[in-house]
Amino acid sequence: MSDPGSHVPLSIDRIRQACAFGLIGSCLHYVESTDSTNTLAHQLAREGTPNGTVVLAETQLKGRGRLGRSWVSPPYRNLSLSVVLRPDIASSEAPQIGLVAGLAVAETVREWGPHAMIKWPNDVLIDGRKLAGILTEMEAAEGRVQFVVIGIGINLNSESEDFPPELHHRLTTLCAASGGLVDRDAFTARLLSHLEQRYEMLLRDGFAAIRPLWEALSCLTGRQVRIEGGTQTCEGVVTGLAADGTLRLRSLEGQDIRIVAGDVTVVNGYEESSQQSAASSQEKKAEG
Repeated sequence: MSDPGSHVPLSIDRIRQACAFGLIGSCLHYVESTDSTNTLAHQLAREGTPNGTVVLAETQLKGRGRLGRSWVSPPYRNLSLSVVLRPDIASSEAPQIGLVAGLAVAETVREWGPHAMIKWPNDVLIDGRKLAGILTEMEAAEGRVQFVVIGIGINLNSESEDFPPELHHRLTTLCAASGGLVDRDAFTARLLSHLEQRYEMLLRDGFAAIRPLWEALSCLTGRQVRIEGGTQTCEGVVTGLAADGTLRLRSLEGQDIRIVAGDVTVVNGYEESSQQSAASSQEKKAEG
């Protein structure tokens, strides 16, 4: 067994041994370097790669994140992968798969100890700092999904100097949060297992079964946020998810709003919100 503390390549054999593959991961592509795992997964999907194909890369030269952002990761430290899925659903339902992926990532991270939370739509945070990002892209025809590519990037064993100085206060790693180096092979196997379980639940039981699990890990519910999308900006308190996975917001004017897409910022930051929540909890205990 490889030493999880040494920065060595992922072991596909160890991942296969640790994961009872059903659909997701039954076909694995491993590369040392690629422009983007999503780009490679798109190419494979157009060439007919099987449903559930996973692309793993040690280094992405042009990794993509949401809203046109880049994703930087040094080799042999973190996890960069993409999954090709071919669900028989309407294209309007595809964003729900991204929410499923965020749930699976958060559940996996929680096996290593820290209380990971989800920031809508599918960033995973620890103590308000971003640990993982997910980019979901699809190709559709006549209103039906042809395939969906889920790109997942997770900071496992990076160090602070691996990140640009201006991002130190915004990013974290599972290694730093848990207090020990993470076995990347074991983490990958558990992630694929969680993703398989939740994806099967979505297809079998619908998003109604996923919704309460996702909301239980949301870091936004009850918090005042500002959402910027295109030329519009709105502000209000998050009340949860709508039945279709859009974000429900109570505006400052008291109106109920549903957010389809946008960049979410917590007003006053996570730390102050947490302090307010703790103070409120203490007041209730005192009253009791």
